[in-house]
Amino acid sequence: MKKIVLAFALMFVALNISAQTEEELKATLATKKDSIAAIQGRADALQAQIDALPGWKVGAFGTIGGSLSNFSNWYAQGFPNNSAGNIGFTVNGFANLQQEKFFWRNALTTNLNWVKLDDEDDPNDDDGFRQATDVFNISSLYGRKLSDKWAVSGLMEYRTTILSNFNDPGYLDLGVGATWTPVQNLVVVIHPLNYNFVFADDDTVFNSSLGAKIVADYTRQLGAVAFKTNLSMFQSYESGDLSNWQWTNSFSYTLWKMIGVGFDFGLRNNAQEALNYELNTLGNTGATFDNIDNDLQTYWTLGLSYNFN
Repeated sequence: MKKIVLAFALMFVALNISAQTEEELKATLATKKDSIAAIQGRADALQAQIDALPGWKVGAFGTIGGSLSNFSNWYAQGFPNNSAGNIGFTVNGFANLQQEKFFWRNALTTNLNWVKLDDEDDPNDDDGFRQATDVFNISSLYGRKLSDKWAVSGLMEYRTTILSNFNDPGYLDLGVGATWTPVQNLVVVIHPLNYNFVFADDDTVFNSSLGAKIVADYTRQLGAVAFKTNLSMFQSYESGDLSNWQWTNSFSYTLWKMIGVGFDFGLRNNAQEALNYELNTLGNTGATFDNIDNDLQTYWTLGLSYNFN
């Protein structure tokens, strides 16, 4: 009986010591996390001071990735003999000049992707890579500072596709107004006087017009994470059918050295493009702005990637 009591006592002491050790380790871990947070806070503050210094700041981040496969006599699938592939890249680049009385911000965003599925038993199918994602956007913003957060500004922004139908359509915005920078890395452009030039072969669908332009851009890198979100909106004073907006987002997380995960998604609304698709692609000759379904345009890409910075 004494041996049993002694065994239980030893077990109780061991569990108590283990619990104390676990609590001590958790307390130590919490202290370390607080220290890391404090260090990161000081690093962020120093980075903000560096970003605010006069001069040029140039950089880029993006992803490069893809996959290739080949099947021979794989009878369980519909195309037993095939080769397939997917390759693409995204680039988000910037070149910004910061001075005491003015700034000049330049940005480039592109997302290009190609895919192929070659049925080797069908000699008539397309055995090459075809473009799947095609996004190209370049902008230049100049501002004369009125205060730390407000500036009188002028904007040039050009958007199109470059793999196919280059500049058909293409959109060139030129406008003036104000730029607001409420926090670090966030730029909001408010231009009530903006002309949206639209370039296209079919000028019966695509028309240029005068309107207002709003752009919001946030770009930042935090350790292994880099991200950019950009919203560009044009509101035509002539007709809502000539208005358009586009929202693109790019995220990159480095897992090991330069290998990581990339995720991009975008949304777009453009009635002129919807009408052009109905008339010239689907051949719906009776399509008008009033009877088409101007569905929301979307894209997204996700995969392992090689991250450059």
